[in-house]
Amino acid sequence: MGSISGRILIAGTVSLLMCLFLSPKFIEFLRRREFGQNIREEGPEGHHSKAGTPTMGGIIIFTAIAVPFLILSKRSWEAMGVFGVALACALLGFADDYTKIVRRRSLGLRARTKLIVTILISLGLWWIATQKAGLEPTIRIRFTDLQIDVGPLYPVFIYIVVAGTTSAVNLTDGLDGLAAGCAAIVLLAYIGITFITTGKADLSLLAACLVGSCIGFLWFNSFPASIFMGDTGSLGLGGAIAGLAVMTKTEVLLILLGGIFVIEALSVVIQVFSFQMFRKRVFLMAPIHHHFELQAWSETKIILRFWIVAAACAAIGFTVYQLSIRG
Repeated sequence: MGSISGRILIAGTVSLLMCLFLSPKFIEFLRRREFGQNIREEGPEGHHSKAGTPTMGGIIIFTAIAVPFLILSKRSWEAMGVFGVALACALLGFADDYTKIVRRRSLGLRARTKLIVTILISLGLWWIATQKAGLEPTIRIRFTDLQIDVGPLYPVFIYIVVAGTTSAVNLTDGLDGLAAGCAAIVLLAYIGITFITTGKADLSLLAACLVGSCIGFLWFNSFPASIFMGDTGSLGLGGAIAGLAVMTKTEVLLILLGGIFVIEALSVVIQVFSFQMFRKRVFLMAPIHHHFELQAWSETKIILRFWIVAAACAAIGFTVYQLSIRG
């Protein structure tokens, strides 16, 4: 147990240090190449000053994750499956970011392209989970002893988890350090969840790499940001969280563990539904962090309070998980 926890600690620390040391040169490289963020015209007025800030920081995040993970892990099917999903989602995000930069506009890949690639990624995760990791096609409700066998609908369920999580993390990535901080908090809970679960040491190690990388990236991404993670980072981190949820059978519990992401995504759904049905807006702007911006909250105040909510949700979710395995 000691050697396992040591490897996990080393992996997380190496990821953090790699992010800290590689980011300055990478930011300088992006500035020289003019790979800057394009800001949407309809966004909050205060965001226009952020135009041109280097983006695609997800490249650094996943470089810092990949190196220690591939060297120190035993490359179990569960961990490689999660890593593969995270990397594939990050590559999809990279293609989206690159398209935005080349076209000099805030729109990236076509929605159809994203849909097809996400379906393929989800099918890959389903195949590894059921054929290689030996998971049953069931949904576990952690609040009770209930397990629902979904059979042939399991790949559809996995697609919903992957698409929902990546989209929610992507929507949260609207303020400096918000998505990176919230993702680190949720992934920290997953270090505990995977470490408690017997035989999932590789998943713990991967989660530690993800946490370390997010924290290292926050040094440069916190307000005022020197670099943004872009879709490369947000989709990749979303894919990692979704993969961890599938491999630990916490897909339903993820609604609580990643409560902050659910709140952000729900605010958009509510806003769109309300406007389409009643031609009225519930929020001044969606996602909800923009609503508070337009209420004259400072960016740092919103970010810190959202981190607090994220920590509370993750702590409650982790407690529910512990109670479920003891019961």
